[in-house]
Amino acid sequence: MNKLFFQHIFDKHQHTEPVPPTKEISAWALRIVRLLFPEQTKEYFHSEEEIEIHFKNLELELRNILISTYQCKDCQPERRAHEFFERIPYIYETLKTDIQAILTGDPAAKSEFEVIRAYPGFYAISFYRLAHELHLLEIPLLPRILTEYAHSKTGIDIHPGAQIDEYFFIDHGTGVVIGETSIIGKHVKLYQGVTLGALSVDKSMMNIKRHPTVEDNVVIYSGATILGGNTIIGQHSVIGGNVWLTRSVPAYSTVYHKPEIKVVEREAV
Repeated sequence: MNKLFFQHIFDKHQHTEPVPPTKEISAWALRIVRLLFPEQTKEYFHSEEEIEIHFKNLELELRNILISTYQCKDCQPERRAHEFFERIPYIYETLKTDIQAILTGDPAAKSEFEVIRAYPGFYAISFYRLAHELHLLEIPLLPRILTEYAHSKTGIDIHPGAQIDEYFFIDHGTGVVIGETSIIGKHVKLYQGVTLGALSVDKSMMNIKRHPTVEDNVVIYSGATILGGNTIIGQHSVIGGNVWLTRSVPAYSTVYHKPEIKVVEREAV
C-alpha cells in the first residue's frame, strides 16, 4: 500500500462527521426497555423516586448523544430529549398491546414474562417503537441506527418511518422487511420472511409512498411479498405463504399461492 492510500484514509478520519458508537446508542435504548420491562434484567428498584432518577439520567444521556451527533448540532438537543421522554408513557402502553397480541396469538407463548424475555419479535418491535418516536421528532441518524441494531440481533428489518398501530405481532420473524412508508393497522400478524416493499427502487421516489398499506386484523403468512405504495390489504384478510402481490385486495379476502405438489409412492425394496 502506498502513501496516497494512507493519506486518503487519514483524510476520511479527519472529515467524518462525529457520531457516538452504535454500541452506546443501542445500550441507551436497551436501558429504556429494561426500565419499562424488568423481565429483561435482574436490576430492580426500591422506590418510585429511584425510577424517576433513572429516567432523568436517560433523558440527560439522550441529550448528550444528540450533542455529540454532528447532524443534531442545531436540533435543540435538550428540548428534543425532553419531548421524547414525554412520549415514553405512550410507548409503554403501546408495547403492552404488542405483548398481548403475541400472548393471545401464539399458542406456544406461556406468559408475558416469556414474551418479553425471549421473543425476537418483541425485541425488534420495542426498538422500532422507540426509533419511530425519535423519527417523528425529526432526529437524524439515531432512529435508523436503533432499528438496524435490532435488525442485526433478530433478522427483523423495520424502518423507523413505518407507521405501525397497536397490537402488532411478528411471529418467528427472521427475514421480515417493513419499508419506510408502510402503514400497518391494529391487530396485524406477520410471519417470518414477509416483505412489505416497493415495486421499484429509484431515488426520485424518496418522498413518495412506495410501500403497502395493511389494514386492521390482517394475517400475512411466511414468505409473502407485498409491494407498492398503492397496494392496500383490506381488513380481516389472510395472505397465504409465498404469495407475490402487487395490487390491492378487498376486505375479508383470502389470497393464496397454489403450487403443484405430487407425492409418488414407491414399493418397498
